[in-house]
Amino acid sequence: MELLDCHTLREIFHQPKMWRETFETIQAQRDDLEAFFRKISFGPDSDIIFTGAGTSAFVADIATALYTRLGYRNTRSIPTTDIVSCPEYCLTPGQKLVVSFARSGDSPESVAAYNIVRQVCKESFHLVITCNPNGYLARCADPQKDYVLTLPDGTNDRSLAMTSSFSSMLLASILVQETDSLDAADRKLSEAIRFAGCFLQEDSLEKLQALTERKVSRAVFLGSGPLKGVACECHLKLQELTDGAIMCSYDSFMGLRHGPKAVIKDDTLVIYLLSDKPYTRQYELDLIRQVGAQHHPAGQVIVSTVPSGYEGEGIDFELNAGPAGSLPAAGAYRYIPYVLVGQLLGYFFSLSRNLSPDNPSVSHTISRVVSGVKIYDYE
Repeated sequence: MELLDCHTLREIFHQPKMWRETFETIQAQRDDLEAFFRKISFGPDSDIIFTGAGTSAFVADIATALYTRLGYRNTRSIPTTDIVSCPEYCLTPGQKLVVSFARSGDSPESVAAYNIVRQVCKESFHLVITCNPNGYLARCADPQKDYVLTLPDGTNDRSLAMTSSFSSMLLASILVQETDSLDAADRKLSEAIRFAGCFLQEDSLEKLQALTERKVSRAVFLGSGPLKGVACECHLKLQELTDGAIMCSYDSFMGLRHGPKAVIKDDTLVIYLLSDKPYTRQYELDLIRQVGAQHHPAGQVIVSTVPSGYEGEGIDFELNAGPAGSLPAAGAYRYIPYVLVGQLLGYFFSLSRNLSPDNPSVSHTISRVVSGVKIYDYE
């Protein structure tokens, strides 16, 4: 199949390479990272805030879910946009580890949130995970208290939409707390990279592209646990890459029933990001059956690590890594490749609407780095 070469497509496809380079970056800095974590007495009882704006905030949402599953008892995801606009509802004094995610580190909210945290939580430490060593956030960090983890240059996406920056920052958030077991992490990452290959093979690309031939003006992405955060990122990718021509939403499988299901019409594309947890999947399959019985969406796609076992009608196709046990040890890493479905749908639907995936905003009202935000002094 013929694809339009552009930054967006190249940055989607080079993600497995960027993940490998991100692993090597953290491997090279293992001693320094471990020294930083020892200095702040980092552990399961640490008060951790994950933060970012936009796509970076969705990384924070997923990281919060994953860290909770790993046994960290005091984790929260708070967007920088909330910290800046209403700090008193977000922050309390005391020592915290604030993990800031930023592609460029130049958005006004990223820097303002960092400064407000230093003002309100004077004992806090910051771990800045960024794709841009020259961004203001990386440069303003306190070298005596903070750690700046700069990811490989290729993760600093040139296109408007964040793709490899999103997935690589998410990977980094997992790796930094596994520095004492990087050999095992290497094996898990290799399995996740193999899972990503399932999305990038020609057969899968053709199936995703074929969906653009249908009448689609809205889309819903569903996920449970950490995959709800991935669903959130997928909904933004499709919406921003089509310049809002396809209005998107996201939810958990269980949450969709409580009102949001009304959005599913005959012009709606529904993407199901299935959990690999048998307990959770029971609820997810029940919801898929209900949508199939009560609605007639324009298209339905199941994405999972293993075949879903769904036997009802209405599903166009499944994207998965193969039989049960095919990703035996991927752990938290297995959730990263799911985002490719939203990225690829965004790319294909952008082209189908005669837009430029690198710069889809016809009115130029959205840009690669957010601008026009006035920051006020916080007393």
